[in-house]
Amino acid sequence: MSKILIIEDEESIRRVLRKVLMEEDSSYNIIEAFDGNQAIEMVKKNKIDLILCDIKMPKKDGIEVLNFLIKDYQEIPVIMISGHGDLETAVESMRLGAFDYISKPPDLNRLLNSVRGALKNKLFRKKNKSVLKKTKDFKIIGESVEIKKINNLIDKVSKTNAKIIIFGPNGSGKELVANQIHLNSSRCEGPFIEVNCAAIPSELIESELFGHIKGAFTSAIKDKTGKFEAANGGTIFLDEIGDMSLSAQSKVLRALQEHKIQRVGSERDLIVDVRVIAATNKNLKDEISKNNFREDLFHRLAVIEINVPSLNDRFSDIPLLVKHFLKLIALENSEVPKEIKLDAIKKLQKFNWTGNVRELRNVMERLVILTENSIISKEDVINYSGK
Repeated sequence: MSKILIIEDEESIRRVLRKVLMEEDSSYNIIEAFDGNQAIEMVKKNKIDLILCDIKMPKKDGIEVLNFLIKDYQEIPVIMISGHGDLETAVESMRLGAFDYISKPPDLNRLLNSVRGALKNKLFRKKNKSVLKKTKDFKIIGESVEIKKINNLIDKVSKTNAKIIIFGPNGSGKELVANQIHLNSSRCEGPFIEVNCAAIPSELIESELFGHIKGAFTSAIKDKTGKFEAANGGTIFLDEIGDMSLSAQSKVLRALQEHKIQRVGSERDLIVDVRVIAATNKNLKDEISKNNFREDLFHRLAVIEINVPSLNDRFSDIPLLVKHFLKLIALENSEVPKEIKLDAIKKLQKFNWTGNVRELRNVMERLVILTENSIISKEDVINYSGK
């Protein structure tokens, strides 16, 4: 039985929320608070599984309550309820760590989807330990200030359903960040579907994303499931979204707003429950000014922005990355890891890494293959790195 706390100063809204939740599941144990102070006392005295919290309230507002919960009760998912003029504050609450926000008057389907997702998230955090092992495969290597900030942000946003856009140059690890978010979320057992928007021809992108029905176009010889549909219950990662056509952008926007898609050639709506994470190496604000990217889509996606630095901006992480790649390459080839001398690492730190972490990984593999000794020297780096 899940205990849900509704924090709302308007009795009529509390009544509606209680009715909707009880119709969804009569086993819910629902308690109510009419202001932030009363809510905090109830949290201290009860074992709460989920909180629905209004933003504008007397005495203590929703953000003050959220800050209290984040500090001492991080395990409780919080869905913020925002009035029409509170959108900016609602978005800020997501950055602080709220699971979701619902606008007034609440869309009942969206509310119930969010409640289900939040309760599932709490169950995952409590019981699912095995998935944490998988996250090591996508561990972000580094102890620089920049990487610590990213890891801290990942911890905050993973437990939410917030839409995220990741900025960073090619090869810097944007996909790694997206994987970490998915694997640390309540959707971890669902699919993680990656779409490289830059690699798909503009005339095929809509079919790739949303699928098509037989006969929709000349080569559509059978029905096809799109990536959004395949990602149902999980996460879709739209890599290089800055290269997506405007036509496809408008359909992605609809999917984000309404949680509905249509296969190409079909008029039937399909309901999808998908978390969207996007990434790009472009400045989308510049692309908006050039009419290459929709401003409304940008604002839908950019609830949370994560900026991944280039390797040139975090040289201090190179020693850790080098040792990580040496172990990884050895594991892949069933060999004993090669060692590397300190002066060789220092030489690697002096290079200009235009290809970022991906380039460093390739260089390390080349050094492992071409270095004859078991220890990589500075001379080996000079001779075989290709730099």
